[in-house]
Amino acid sequence: MANPAIVDNLKDKHHRRRKLVESLFVFVCIFATFLGFLSLVLLIVGVAKDGVSVLSWDFISSFPSRKAENAGVYSALFGTFWLMGLTALFSVPLGVGAAIYLEEFASKNWLTKLIQINIANLAGVPSIVYGLLGLAIFVRALSDFTDGTAFGYEGTARSVLSGALTMSLLILPMIITSTQEALKAVPNSYREGSYALGSTRWETVRNHVLPPAMPGVLTSIILGLSRAIGESAPLMTIGALTYVAFIPESPFDGFTVLPIQIFQWAARPQEAFHHNAAGGILVLMAVLIIFNAAAIYLRQVARRRLM
Repeated sequence: MANPAIVDNLKDKHHRRRKLVESLFVFVCIFATFLGFLSLVLLIVGVAKDGVSVLSWDFISSFPSRKAENAGVYSALFGTFWLMGLTALFSVPLGVGAAIYLEEFASKNWLTKLIQINIANLAGVPSIVYGLLGLAIFVRALSDFTDGTAFGYEGTARSVLSGALTMSLLILPMIITSTQEALKAVPNSYREGSYALGSTRWETVRNHVLPPAMPGVLTSIILGLSRAIGESAPLMTIGALTYVAFIPESPFDGFTVLPIQIFQWAARPQEAFHHNAAGGILVLMAVLIIFNAAAIYLRQVARRRLM
C-alpha cells in the first residue's frame, strides 16, 4: 500500500500547482482587461483633446468646406440619420422574421442546416465584400429602382437607398443569429404549456415566446445597428460622396455619412482638418451613445413588463 503521507504530499503539491495556474490565469485576464480599457481611455482622451476645440453649434450646423474653420458635419449627420433609419426599416423586420421562422417554424432538415451554416458564415464576411455586392446589385443591376426612375424621380443610383440596402445585408446575419439565440433561451415549458391550452404555433410564438425573448432581440438590433453606423468601406465601395453640401431630401438622393466625412478630413494634410476629424469622431460617438441608450431603455421596459 502507498504511504498515506506521500499520497497527501502529492495531493498537496497538485493542489498548489492548480492554485498557481488559476492565479496566473486570473492575473492574465485582469491584465488583458486593464490593457484594453487603458487603450480605450487613451484613445478617447486623445480624440477629445484634439476635437473639443472645434465642437460648437456652427460645427454641427455647417456644411463641409474647403476651409477647415468653416467646415461642419451637417450633411454627414443628416446622411447618417437617413441611412440608419432606412437600414433599421429593412433589416429589423427581415432579420427578426427570418430568425423566428428558422427557429420556431422551419423543419429541422438538411436544407435548414445548410441555411444556418451559410448565415453563420456570412456573419464573418469582410464588410468590403458587401460593398462590392451592393455595387453590383443595387447600384448597377437595380439602378432604375435605387435612383427613383421607376417611381418618376430623378435621383442617383449611388443613393441613400442603395447604401441602406447594402448595410442591411451587412448586419442581417448578426441580427438573425443573435435573435435565434434569444429565442432558444426561452424555456420549452412555455411552448408546451401554450400548446396544452390549445394555442396555435403562431399564438404561442407571439404571446409566450417573443415577449420573454424581446430583451435579447433588442440586444441583437443594438449590436447590428452599432456596427452599421461606424462602417465606411461598403459605402465608399458603392460610391457614397465624400463632399456633400446638401442634405438628402429623399431615399434616392446622394449622401455622405459621418465615418466617410471623418475619413476625408483625416486624409487631408492640414492639421486643422485633423482637429475637425477628431470633432467628427466625438459627434459620431455621441450619436452612437444616444441610439444605444434609446435601445437599452426599450430593452429595460421590455424586461420590466415580464416581471
